[in-house]
Amino acid sequence: MNKLTVKDIDVKGKKCLVRVDFNVPMKDGVITDENRINGALPTIKYLMDNGAKVILCSHMGKPHNVFNEKIKLNKKEKKAVEALPENEREEATLAYIEKAKKDVSKFTLKPVADRLNELLNGKVTFATDTVGEDACAKVAALKEGEVVLLENLRFDAGEEGKDLEFCKKLAAFCEVYVNDAFGTAHRSHASTAAIVEYGLVKTAVCGFLIEKELTVMADSLERPVRPFIAVLGGAKVADKLNVISNLLEKCDSLIIGGGMAYTFLKAKGYEVGASLVDLEKLDYCNEMIKKAESLGKNLYLPVDTVVASSFPNPIDAEIEVDVVDATNIPADKMGLDIGPKSMELFASVIKNGKTVIWNGPMGVFENPTLAKGTIAVAKAMAEAEDATTIIGGGDSAAAVATLGFADKMSHISTGGGASLELFEGKVLPGIACLNEKE
Repeated sequence: MNKLTVKDIDVKGKKCLVRVDFNVPMKDGVITDENRINGALPTIKYLMDNGAKVILCSHMGKPHNVFNEKIKLNKKEKKAVEALPENEREEATLAYIEKAKKDVSKFTLKPVADRLNELLNGKVTFATDTVGEDACAKVAALKEGEVVLLENLRFDAGEEGKDLEFCKKLAAFCEVYVNDAFGTAHRSHASTAAIVEYGLVKTAVCGFLIEKELTVMADSLERPVRPFIAVLGGAKVADKLNVISNLLEKCDSLIIGGGMAYTFLKAKGYEVGASLVDLEKLDYCNEMIKKAESLGKNLYLPVDTVVASSFPNPIDAEIEVDVVDATNIPADKMGLDIGPKSMELFASVIKNGKTVIWNGPMGVFENPTLAKGTIAVAKAMAEAEDATTIIGGGDSAAAVATLGFADKMSHISTGGGASLELFEGKVLPGIACLNEKE
């Protein structure tokens, strides 16, 4: 984790290719949340102020590769086509392709470039392609302290495919590679790692956003102030197999809530009714229960749960609920949040921690009636005195922001998937490729 940062090198007069995460939410061409743009600004401004020629690149969503004429149907579209009579499939496929070509405009980074230009005093230009004629011309014309934002990287199949020729074209734009997109650091794509892995760029450093992620999260995992409490939620055990195992070896107490708690309860032989259960992971859950015992770690599961007859539809609809003992859920009910006793138990454990990390909500937090468990955990972390409190991105970060606790946390990660892989103990390609400090 001891990586060079932009402050460790001389950037004056040098072309710096900066991988940022501008995958911002948009509605009708308007940015609805600027957090990711704001998060990248310190690194961009530092490079500008120190005379760099800044080339920004990012993905936006999951567009079809329209510009390469290699449009692929997504899984949902494929299933819809396969369900049709054979003589209708070709026509349906072409219809989806035509729709993709019309929809591609919603994946352009042009609105981001316009907003960035406002924030950076008119010093930002936008390239209408990624490594084509317009990008080459605008990068060549860059002056010190100026910025160009390339069009969506994923408009070229070479990005996700780690295509060598595409990597060469990207690398030709720069003398320095800067990764400041923690949210994509777990992916080995052309712009996130491959251009360095192929040896096409020798100087590769991190920006301030990744530096903070590594300083706070990696250090807390490797050298936590104890007691170290880990809180995991979310729907499926399968999504967090290695996370659970790795954290048990590092933390003092592991709290498990959310949908995956019911698989653990089922593994212990309890009745969980119609709750979400991953039957294929019952043995794994028993292994983790035994592992916690053998390591002398505390493993906390819900002691009561909020149940309903069915999942809310729509998700924020009013819903009638009951609170029952977590060890005996009625056959016709499903658990959708932790109950008040569990909230009190989890909060007491969290408040005694000195390092607390959290990934995954305790229930269906998008529904006001079923958000109380998630609120209780967020509130407990906010009230944990003298503790380092870390939110591991994804739904947890969204929940904390929505519930108004964001400013009470020590650190909220910008990458859900990357955070989880860090919690697993995995090496992240976008970090591993960067130059080490001597």
